[in-house]
Amino acid sequence: MYRRRLLWFTVGFSVTAASISQFIYKDLWTDRVALKADMKRKFDELETRVSNLESLPSENPNPAQVEG
Repeated sequence: MYRRRLLWFTVGFSVTAASISQFIYKDLWTDRVALKADMKRKFDELETRVSNLESLPSENPNPAQVEG
């Protein structure tokens, strides 16, 4: 009788632990995917800004500054 109770307790505990770990894994995976997408968006914006700055025509320097 005690063996059967111990067996069912072990099975129940294992199933509960597995389901909790699955929920935690899904939550962490979702956060990782969201962070990765956010970082990609920020780097794309930064690349666009740098590209826009590089494409601006360079201004001729003031002759007074060149003589320095």
